[in-house]
Amino acid sequence: MDLLQGLNPAQRQAVEAVDGPVLVIAGPGSGKTRVIVQRIAYLVKTCGVRPYRIIAVTFTNRAARELRERVHRLLGQSVQDLTLGTFHAICARILRIEADDAGLDSSFTIYDAADQTSLLKRTLEDTGIDPKRFSPGALKHAISAAKARLLTPAEFATTRANYFDEVVLRAYERYEERLRQSNALDFDDLIMKVVRLLEGNDRVREKYQSRYVHVLIDEFQDTNLAQYRLARLLAGGSRNLCVVGDPDQSIYAWRQADVGNILNFEKDYPGAQVIKLEQNYRSTQTILEASSEVIAVNRERKAKELWTENQQGLPITVVDALNEQDEALLVVHEIDRLTKEAGRRFSDCAVMYRTNAQSRPLEEAFVRYGLPYHLVGATRFYERREVKDVLAYLRLINNPFDDVNLLRIVNVPSRGIGQRSLDELARWATGESVPIYTALQLLAQSDDPDEQSRSGPELTARALRSLTAFRELIDSLAEAAKQRTVAELVEHVLTQTGYRDHLLASDDRGEERLENVLELRTVAEGQALFDDENALGEFLESIALVSDADDAGERPDSATLITLHQAKGLEFPVVFIVGMEEGVLPHIRSFDDPAQMEEERRLCYVGMTRARERLYLVRAYRRAAMGTRTTNPPSRFLADVPKRLTVSPSRRGRDAVSTPSRPESGRTATRVGTLVLDQTPAPDLKPAPAPFQAGDRVRHEIFGDGIVVTCGVNGVDHEATVAFRGDVGVKRLLLAYAPLEKV
Repeated sequence: MDLLQGLNPAQRQAVEAVDGPVLVIAGPGSGKTRVIVQRIAYLVKTCGVRPYRIIAVTFTNRAARELRERVHRLLGQSVQDLTLGTFHAICARILRIEADDAGLDSSFTIYDAADQTSLLKRTLEDTGIDPKRFSPGALKHAISAAKARLLTPAEFATTRANYFDEVVLRAYERYEERLRQSNALDFDDLIMKVVRLLEGNDRVREKYQSRYVHVLIDEFQDTNLAQYRLARLLAGGSRNLCVVGDPDQSIYAWRQADVGNILNFEKDYPGAQVIKLEQNYRSTQTILEASSEVIAVNRERKAKELWTENQQGLPITVVDALNEQDEALLVVHEIDRLTKEAGRRFSDCAVMYRTNAQSRPLEEAFVRYGLPYHLVGATRFYERREVKDVLAYLRLINNPFDDVNLLRIVNVPSRGIGQRSLDELARWATGESVPIYTALQLLAQSDDPDEQSRSGPELTARALRSLTAFRELIDSLAEAAKQRTVAELVEHVLTQTGYRDHLLASDDRGEERLENVLELRTVAEGQALFDDENALGEFLESIALVSDADDAGERPDSATLITLHQAKGLEFPVVFIVGMEEGVLPHIRSFDDPAQMEEERRLCYVGMTRARERLYLVRAYRRAAMGTRTTNPPSRFLADVPKRLTVSPSRRGRDAVSTPSRPESGRTATRVGTLVLDQTPAPDLKPAPAPFQAGDRVRHEIFGDGIVVTCGVNGVDHEATVAFRGDVGVKRLLLAYAPLEKV
């Protein structure tokens, strides 16, 4: 097998440059993944490096999965010896192995964002911080930023600059105490603790530096200080550090990513080889030239000349819409036209936007006209309530000191334990500086009720019996876990806790929710960890490390709705970028900060370069934002796209968006410049059938139960007339704003 066959000269150079530090500047669509895969195979097949001596790190599970699959095709089973994964997954494994030296219990739980928020809420109660003045979200972000800079609470204390920092410090200190009591780590801990371990323990550092002779870091422009230090430490033995990335695609400063890590690589590693991958295999010449003009304005970058042998392609369509509803209708109309007239599939199309809030009118338009779509970043499978409940049981079985998950399911299903009893138990546990599970154990040590009442929490006899029964249940499940596979344990938990019956009796969606839980059992069956004594811990870790965009682009034939940040690493034949307005893209928060403005420009560049063949840039003349309607000028990024590369909907032709040039009878239209914006759907785009029929029983979350009197089309929406019970009476509801559930 010729591992270099088919590579262009720059790609070949990047594969063969195996000694010393190497910086690969990889433009979008330049075959970066292929270079990484071929480089790993070249090290093994040609240079004789054992896979065991290679570590390759990336940012998402999806990227790691793709790398592993492609390397497997070249190396076969040897890929099993390769260390390949995300920063967080690799660090979690190191901490499990080196738990004693890291000062951890190897059964630690990894808290996701929701768990962190729950813990921070308890932290605010402990410290007396007003959550209305200092939200858990803001404090979580500040603590995460401190950990990304490798600052412990004591070190953060020396950097305090204002009162908010004082509040953060109080929360950070107590938050860390709570994490230790719960034997838990958050995502930032995984990297921070490995860096601290390698820096402070010569034996462990030498162990990993002697093992890993070649270190490869993908998406290096997205690394923060902690990840950068980790890369230096791992490569400290051999200096064979190869980093791959593109400063023009650094878009995660809000996650503490530092574009300076890649811009300053040559200063940090004098004599490093710098290789530029400039041939683009993805986009048309038009898209490539336009995006290059947009990004060229930035100063903080490494210049490169992207080029392609692809065809010139169609002009970029630049569209003015009246408002966000018109914007959404135009997008839906054009996607419908492309699938009917241009041979496109819905899955060929992606709609990208700056903020999650922009998805609402788009979703409404897709729903109204029955076009299939999926929303990346919506409630994920593992975030559904019933799935998180069962996972909470499993996490508690694996780590009984996990307060967050214990409090989640101590009364699910109901065990007659009131909130007052739980608050009292938690208060007493805090006073004793022990986890809640330990507090339950302490309560069980005394058989004298009078002694319990004098020294323990003030609990009723009923509450004490229920809490004792819960502890015994968890103990019995932990014993059962030793003899069962994870899949069998899921089934056992459903039965022994009564959760299966609880779901089925909860509401008319009980069977659907049970199906979700049973799907969790299917996931467990596919883990193939049955012979591993730590199967449960590995299963829970694999779930904790799932990221939002891991399944992006892996859906049936449906259009993709996705933020520009989540679209990084993806590509589509047809891309719509909506919200091309000042204050939206670029975001208003960037106006007073040149560095943030450069990142906004990079974000636009990333979106544009996701497109292979067709690109639409869409702006709204007016847009609702935070309860008010604003009028924003076109995005400055539009002005950087050469006019000769664009086409406007007002220029009729087969490649123009098929918006009617003038309103037909019975329609209303508003003229903005030379563009006529039709306020009603195009003739060939029919609204979806009415979701309800007269006589259907429905439920509204505020008005309660009722019976549908009529349901029909009202403009671009469906309107239902519903007779509700009691004093509510008859209501006329637009379904996009007042969703009904069929009973």
